[in-house]
Amino acid sequence: MKKILLYILLFLFQFSGIAQNNDEALKANLKKHISTLASDAYEGRETGTKGEKMAYQYITDAFKKAGLEPKGETGFLQPFTFTRSTKPGLNNSIKINGTLFKLSDDVYPLAMSGNTSSVGTLTKVGYGIHAPQLGYDDYKDLKNLDKKIFLIQMSYPDGESPHSKYAAYDLRTRIDSAIAYGAAGVIVVNSNKETEDPKQIFKNKITPVNIPVLFVKAAAKEKLNEGEMWFIEMAAELIKEEATGHNVIGFINNNAKNTVVIGAHYDHLGFGDDESSLYRGAPAIHNGADDNASGTAALIELAGILKKSTDKSNNYLFIAFSGEEKGLLGSNYYTKHPTLPLEKMNYMINMDMLGRLKHDSSTVIINGVGTSPAWKITMDYIKIDSLKTKTTESGVGPSDQTSFYLKDIPAIHFFSGTQSDYHKPSDDEPLINYVGEARIIDYILQLIHRLDDKGKLEFTKTKDDSNENTPRFKVTLGVIPDYAYEGEGMRIDGITEGRPASKAGLLQGDVVIQLGDYVVTDMTAYMKALSMFKKGDTTKVKVKRGNEEVNAEITF
Repeated sequence: MKKILLYILLFLFQFSGIAQNNDEALKANLKKHISTLASDAYEGRETGTKGEKMAYQYITDAFKKAGLEPKGETGFLQPFTFTRSTKPGLNNSIKINGTLFKLSDDVYPLAMSGNTSSVGTLTKVGYGIHAPQLGYDDYKDLKNLDKKIFLIQMSYPDGESPHSKYAAYDLRTRIDSAIAYGAAGVIVVNSNKETEDPKQIFKNKITPVNIPVLFVKAAAKEKLNEGEMWFIEMAAELIKEEATGHNVIGFINNNAKNTVVIGAHYDHLGFGDDESSLYRGAPAIHNGADDNASGTAALIELAGILKKSTDKSNNYLFIAFSGEEKGLLGSNYYTKHPTLPLEKMNYMINMDMLGRLKHDSSTVIINGVGTSPAWKITMDYIKIDSLKTKTTESGVGPSDQTSFYLKDIPAIHFFSGTQSDYHKPSDDEPLINYVGEARIIDYILQLIHRLDDKGKLEFTKTKDDSNENTPRFKVTLGVIPDYAYEGEGMRIDGITEGRPASKAGLLQGDVVIQLGDYVVTDMTAYMKALSMFKKGDTTKVKVKRGNEEVNAEITF
């Protein structure tokens, strides 16, 4: 008996030594990966840039070294296109009674303008606000508006104030109303000294309208004050620059029935030009050591470990996503263009920001545990040193697990917590807690090991904490928008059971184009429309379903 105990103690001692040595090697490897990916040479790894290319080449080489099979569309890579930027073209001009004004600081297109031209007589429509519920309507006494060029004043009837009762009627909402009244084009002027002129910022997420929209001031504005009849010839041109992002995909084929997906996004904010940056200084490289070189480093290491693992009841698909910072573009694209059948996917583990585990609490956050009953049951048996866990139920969150949850795949997200350097140039490698990240990886390995012989996990829908259900809204439609969608309207990527959209019979893939009296041209217009309703209101919703338009009644 003593001899048996001696052998057991000797085995445990040897195992502990191996684990410690492996842990030291793991931390060294993590440091190597993060130091490389988060170096200035990679220029912040913005999607579609030289830095992204350097990063995907590094990850590809690491996957090859780990012995993974390529599972992209071109080797390890899966390319996808997106709109990188929008800028004014040369064909922006307005001719007023024969006097030509070309693109300049005094004449320029607004971000929602269509790439088109128009001619017609001018009609002044005041502020262009149609708000009958507020007892105000600039269009009430106007007639014969079809095919006219509308002149719209900025500001509000009660003056420039964020507390104006007309604040919901922003310029986009007014232009949508103008189109509904038959406008062939819109000219915007600013006659209120307290109101700032619209900035020449051309956001990629704004869906354009189908008419030209120009802002004019100075000489062009003065020309509009001459006489009472104006014949307008106007043209607007906004050029979209397309770019290509790349997912990196590797595969361990254990000839199993199902496949486990392990993912992390490797892109970041480049020089901080992206609207997501929280830095307000001059452009600077956002290295993104924690976000998300840390998750990418863990992905690479897990690939090498699981290649040698005895856990063979599942295949393993490793995906380094790009475009996450621009709206989950890479994961959204993958789930719509999978390189393996989605129905064969067992579950998904996403790692986003694993590098800043707090020393005082040592708590890792695991989001999405409500997506399968197996998560909590299994996690109750996992113990890693002093590592603590905090869990949330929802399968929806601002990272790539959401794309898989929306395809009915159990999906969780590991996250070491928020930190003050988030989306700033100061998110650098020396701040990484390698001991903490190694513990999180050990936890993930134990989770995978314990699930290895459990078969395919049961999927469950969760109560989703989507962005639309925020304090600024009194109601929710109960849908998850497709943030990668660039067409007209708001496309539904997921629906929560028992909520208004579900009860009204709306379906995943429907494109909301009108909510009540409000035209929905994009996400911004959708949120504006949603903010106009309160709990208990009943209204109509119009969606495009394939080539058909479907009307339904919604009660909030």
